[in-house]
Amino acid sequence: MPKTPLHPSPPPLEANDVAIVGGGTVLWFVAFLALLPFQSTLSDHGHGTWPWICLSGGLLGLIGLWYCRARRDAIARSRAAEAAAREAETDGKGPATRSD
Repeated sequence: MPKTPLHPSPPPLEANDVAIVGGGTVLWFVAFLALLPFQSTLSDHGHGTWPWICLSGGLLGLIGLWYCRARRDAIARSRAAEAAAREAETDGKGPATRSD
């Protein structure tokens, strides 16, 4: 059986990770607040840990927010440094106006 040619992988998609993680974190905290009034009923039916699972999800989401913001800022710094290096390489002149 002949092999089919491999296609190159598409570039990774850019997403707003901070907004996605922030939305999930808010949902975990909302679920915690929604379940908190029913703590005794949940405990009676063997589900007393549900509010605390939601709280831990929200707290882990805060760690995720910190990580995503730090990653986003590091990527921005890296891109700015690359742009500055390219600018310094060309000394602000386009390739058609450089005199070597």
